[in-house]
Amino acid sequence: MKTAPALPGWIAMLRQRLFATPMDAAVTLVCLYVVWRISVPLVDWLLLDANWQGRSRDDCKSSGACWVFIRARFGQFMYGMYPGPERWRVDLLGILIVATGLLLSWRGLPQRRAAVIASVIVLPPLGVWLLYGGGGLSLVETREWGGLMLTLFLAVYAGLIAVPLGILLALGRCSRLPLIRFASVVFIEFWRGVPIITVIFLASLLLPLIMPTGFNVDRLARAVIGLAFVIAAYMAEAVRGGLQALPEGQTEAAQALGLGYWRIQRLIVLPQALRIALPAMTNEFISLFKSTTLVLIVSIFDLLGIAQAALADPAWVGMNMEAYVFAGAIYWFACFALSQWSRLRERQLQAAHGR
Repeated sequence: MKTAPALPGWIAMLRQRLFATPMDAAVTLVCLYVVWRISVPLVDWLLLDANWQGRSRDDCKSSGACWVFIRARFGQFMYGMYPGPERWRVDLLGILIVATGLLLSWRGLPQRRAAVIASVIVLPPLGVWLLYGGGGLSLVETREWGGLMLTLFLAVYAGLIAVPLGILLALGRCSRLPLIRFASVVFIEFWRGVPIITVIFLASLLLPLIMPTGFNVDRLARAVIGLAFVIAAYMAEAVRGGLQALPEGQTEAAQALGLGYWRIQRLIVLPQALRIALPAMTNEFISLFKSTTLVLIVSIFDLLGIAQAALADPAWVGMNMEAYVFAGAIYWFACFALSQWSRLRERQLQAAHGR
């Protein structure tokens, strides 16, 4: 008796996953039909019928998207109102960050830990100096910052505050000292219970009223601190979950060997807890990146704020779809990149620990 020829691997896989039963086949066909009905007109609007060349709205003659609007406003989307002759400083900072990230990702880098610590210490103040100026560079007030540059600044600098603060709060909440544990719980529960939009609003309007006379905190710095405190509270709970997943016997064994509290945390507890908490911490980073759009309520024009401000130009009224699709695509790609980095890093850590 002749046997049926074996199907190619990918065909067999599709048959098993999508057409295994009549019900599976029906559901698959319905889904394909829905995707086709949505994707065809979307691709036509986005690409095939889109307007790419021109300088004004009059050049958008077809029924597709008017990407001429994005080209005309691209500088504002990226830099906000940052002065054109000084935008090289933003580009230089971006190149330094990318180059540093690529260098630190090289697993064979000599003194890698020292390089990471040096980067964390040097890059943040260097970034502020490049963007704001002083010390030989012309000053650019923060009210002129905006666009994607400002969105990334808010996310990165709030994250630099939120991560170490969240780790300390998680350790404090797990502490055996009642006063430290109580203070950590109060901080976490307070900031977790207040909406982020309220925090930004109060930080920008209420903080100047309670500060001493003559002492002023920059509006952008207030927004960064407000975002950092809220995300640190959520980050602390993510790290606490990792701490509670570890068996207490490891800490007890380290204490029996004579190790102090901070050495135990640095060498034994935190490396394992942070590895376990990495997916949840990445989720908080993604939430932070998207929450930067809320600074618009205090007249700080991030990427989405610049998009809305561009729509107020009479020459480009009605370009809502193009503006929001462009801004949404940037947010999506950034969040997707963070998610993929987290998955890659998680697999590397699991392989390093033999799991």
